[in-house]
Amino acid sequence: MSLKLELQVACDAPHAPDAATFQGWLDRCFPEADDATVVIRIVDATESAALNRQFRGKVGPTNVLSFPFDAPPQVPSDHLGDLVICAPVVEAEAGEQGKPVQHHWAHMLVHGILHLQGYDHLTPEEAEEMETLEARLLALLDIENPYT
Repeated sequence: MSLKLELQVACDAPHAPDAATFQGWLDRCFPEADDATVVIRIVDATESAALNRQFRGKVGPTNVLSFPFDAPPQVPSDHLGDLVICAPVVEAEAGEQGKPVQHHWAHMLVHGILHLQGYDHLTPEEAEEMETLEARLLALLDIENPYT
């Protein structure tokens, strides 16, 4: 049992992980995900900014957007939701934060999946809970706590 992914690469993203790498991270971090599916879409800054404005009312691109899927009661579905990850933002943030770009890609994946599972960081208490869980999951991948 694990999350199964569909990877969509909608831009030039030479440093983006491939499907096997993303799947390996999912398998390590979310091994009991009840055979759910998730779509991961890698986009450029233009698409990220458009989606960020449309769905969050915010200007500019962002690192990861999460779109949980809530099927109507009469429609059986094992789809957890969709993640949209902006390649140029992830790579720029990794450089600014002085961390390996692959570690930041993994962090964005874990962060997005936790959002799909209902976690958020709108209050200090929520942020502490989510960040603690992210750090614990990233440790499974031998990635240092991104919040220290």
